[in-house]
Amino acid sequence: MSYEDRLDDLVDALEERLEDFEGWSIRREYEEVTLTVPREQLLAVMQLLRRHKDISMDSCIDVVGVDYADYGKSEWVTKSTEGGFSRGVDRNKPECDPENRFAVTYHLISIAHNVRMRVKTYLDARQPIVDSVTSVWASANWHERETFDLYGILFAGHPDLRRILTDYGFIGHPFRKDFPLIGEVEMRYDAEQRRVIYQPVSIEPRTLVPRVIRDDLRYEEGWKPEVEEPAEADNA
Repeated sequence: MSYEDRLDDLVDALEERLEDFEGWSIRREYEEVTLTVPREQLLAVMQLLRRHKDISMDSCIDVVGVDYADYGKSEWVTKSTEGGFSRGVDRNKPECDPENRFAVTYHLISIAHNVRMRVKTYLDARQPIVDSVTSVWASANWHERETFDLYGILFAGHPDLRRILTDYGFIGHPFRKDFPLIGEVEMRYDAEQRRVIYQPVSIEPRTLVPRVIRDDLRYEEGWKPEVEEPAEADNA
């Protein structure tokens, strides 16, 4: 059986078994299946995906967060001038739809059926919380901790929701679009106190984009460098 046939069987099984749920949708493209469900129904749907023999998603191989703030908006103020383009955009607060700012995507794989899929749910920025799936897949434990650490998304029912990549005293969540590039605080070793301390950042914020963009003829098709012909020797 080809992979396309296995995806057909997976989509048919999903459509049949999800009849009792509301608000879900299935998208299939590029040989991938993505199931989007409301966050209130996420845990129940995940339990079905794991236990039903026609679907049997044995493993959760990754959990990732997404911040859709400023999604699809340009990072440049492109007022053309003779010398290039103007400076990049310097936004203090990204624009976003608070009801769908964050999303959590779960990557699942079925060993029994040799097929994989994604499950996606959107979260409100004012209360980014969703049920933990660690009771369904223990492997989701550290993945959910990473998503919490980097995006500030809370997983209700997680047995140990602590930071996993940043320091326990870290302020903020670095993968959020509104997180400053210079950070909130910096730490250093204080010789007098003989310990590491936190203090306000000592560098000024700036826009980390090129100031000027110029055309480079080297990348244009058919361009060849000009070669100067050697001067003829004087025989006189």
